[in-house]
Amino acid sequence: MAPDHLPKCLNPCCSGHNSLAVVLLPAPEHIYVDILAIGCELTVMTFGLRKNPFSMTPDPAFLFLTEQHREALVGLTYAILERKGFGVLTGEVGTGKTTLLARVLQFLPATRLQFSLILNPTLTPSEFLEMTLLDFGVRDIPSSKAQRLWKLQNLLLQGQREGKVSALIVDEAHKLSPEVLEEIRLLGNFEEADHKLLQILLVGQNELDDVLNREDLRQLKQRVAVRLSIGPLAPTEVGQYIRHRWLRAGGAQPPFSAKAIADIADISRGIPRLINSVCENALTLAFAEESSLVEPGHVQAAAADLRLSPAPAVPVPDITDEPPVSPPAELPGEAVSTWTQWVGKLNFKRTPTVTPLLGPLEHSTTMDTVSKKT
Repeated sequence: MAPDHLPKCLNPCCSGHNSLAVVLLPAPEHIYVDILAIGCELTVMTFGLRKNPFSMTPDPAFLFLTEQHREALVGLTYAILERKGFGVLTGEVGTGKTTLLARVLQFLPATRLQFSLILNPTLTPSEFLEMTLLDFGVRDIPSSKAQRLWKLQNLLLQGQREGKVSALIVDEAHKLSPEVLEEIRLLGNFEEADHKLLQILLVGQNELDDVLNREDLRQLKQRVAVRLSIGPLAPTEVGQYIRHRWLRAGGAQPPFSAKAIADIADISRGIPRLINSVCENALTLAFAEESSLVEPGHVQAAAADLRLSPAPAVPVPDITDEPPVSPPAELPGEAVSTWTQWVGKLNFKRTPTVTPLLGPLEHSTTMDTVSKKT
């Protein structure tokens, strides 16, 4: 337990107990870490926030909507509500695909949608069908595949009678085996003359594109009606992302210097998950030093702890360093171009432009929170 002389937590979510996770003791100078302290997280306690702004969980309340994220959000919603059958969302690891998906499911009310969400698709075809039924709420799973398909069909028809759209959503879909993907394609055959009974969304890393390009999966690829992708944040968006999450957590101005934000953008390469990890660790180091501002040194130390390194710089050749080029020798009877006299003499240097990293706060669209199932 923490010593009695430690200051008490003033955050509303605590009971005023001694639950500071990191405190500098006067002598000897070292960091006291109370691993068993239960209460607010470090950043929440220190900066008076309602919740941790850089949590690694896919909380849709913190979704930062760039232009590409808005397009994906609208596209996924459109694919479900318009009964397009198959939709695919791909993106680099850590770019917010699961958070985006959670926002879509949060937006659609339970009166309009019934869905089965598969988070671990490394299953056999039989196990996948069983997991699909279980997440749809079916508890009495027959052993016969024919009986399972019959139950699924009845569930889809019942949902249609109630005015609900039925969706099967598979996260980490790049891990699906070709056999399971073929099973998923066949599940797409539940349809009526004018619309699909089961809407299927495949969400995964960029490797999913390679999987769908397989020759033996060309039938599935042809059925994809909506295809979307998201990538890392631009360097100018990283500061906006940090500010957005800080304000969502109940803070005011985020305690990061401009240079620290520039280093975070460089180290994370614009990947939101890495931004969160670096920010949280840098805040911990700043607090341990009793600093109210996260400086580049804290960011670099956090990156070293996480075994992260900045993106390699792309060398830009200096044209002025190029050796002069001799003019071509004049051939007998051949006229020399007027431009020949300027060869090797038109030297110039490029002036880099600097774009500020900390821009205005990105406002996300407010959507009503709904439960997954009533």
